[in-house]
Amino acid sequence: MKKVLVTGADGFIGSHLTESLLEKGYDVKAFAYYNSFNTWGWLDTLPKEKLDQIEVFTGDIRDPNGVREAMKGVDGVFHLAALIAIPFSYHSPDSYVDTNIKGTLNVLQAARDLDTERIMVTSTSEVYGTAQYVPIDEKHPYQGQSPYSATKIGADRLAESFYRSFQLPVSIVRPFNTFGPRQSARAVIPTIISQLLAGKEEIKLGSLTPTRDFNYVKDTAAGFIAIAESDRTIGEEINIATGQEISIGDLAQEIIGQINPNAKIVCDEQRLRPEKSEVNRLLGSNAKLKELTDWKQQYTFAEGISETIKWMRGNMGAYKADIYNV
Repeated sequence: MKKVLVTGADGFIGSHLTESLLEKGYDVKAFAYYNSFNTWGWLDTLPKEKLDQIEVFTGDIRDPNGVREAMKGVDGVFHLAALIAIPFSYHSPDSYVDTNIKGTLNVLQAARDLDTERIMVTSTSEVYGTAQYVPIDEKHPYQGQSPYSATKIGADRLAESFYRSFQLPVSIVRPFNTFGPRQSARAVIPTIISQLLAGKEEIKLGSLTPTRDFNYVKDTAAGFIAIAESDRTIGEEINIATGQEISIGDLAQEIIGQINPNAKIVCDEQRLRPEKSEVNRLLGSNAKLKELTDWKQQYTFAEGISETIKWMRGNMGAYKADIYNV
């Protein structure tokens, strides 16, 4: 597998994965969301020498023709293009069905027609909902606790059906909560860091008790590549998790400690999710990932936070720290 397509390469994880693939000597085609400004998302921030090595294809994952065109001549596909914000899915669920389910179907259909060697479909720990037992392994039941998670469950099951029905060489890659440079402010870690770096003494957050299993983005990208490079992962769904959990409250204290120990946390009602929709506990098992690949976590949580703060200090112009970003 020498030439690969990354859909969603203009996004947070996709841009890091694109860089990691280049570093490993892959020939990378990056699928970015077409727009009239001709912006390529986070790819625009890469150094020119890196960008010159990437073939950028602009299109819309919802369009089967463009997807098929982009996939011609590639050996493998890392399919990351998706709508991911949970609060936005509450009022715009149609767009999630079109992008996440239909977009995945477009990739699977094209892969089948073009005999693509490997397809990595990106899932999310949100498909599990609140943990019914921990650590959450790949046999944990699914729970559609938001329209977002329901569409990701649908996309995963479509991928499984193409493996079972047509022997399509699919792997379902399931990252737990990923964080790091370039993450949008709708995620909790950039929310806290951007408010602190903007000099705010009161940090507005939703619920503080839920726990999450946080991967630093470079470890997540390494997980994608390790899964793609192992033949044993075909037809499997695999968590990328650290096996450690931290509550949102403790996480906020860690970041406050690194930036401004005097800051206080206040609860902002509009940031609370509906009670039955809030995922209260996520703690993943990475036993399967470690058994089928040679992946190892390289960054501790504190190291990842420190790298993220350093990057955000130089990129505050990309954040709207004084509003609630959905």
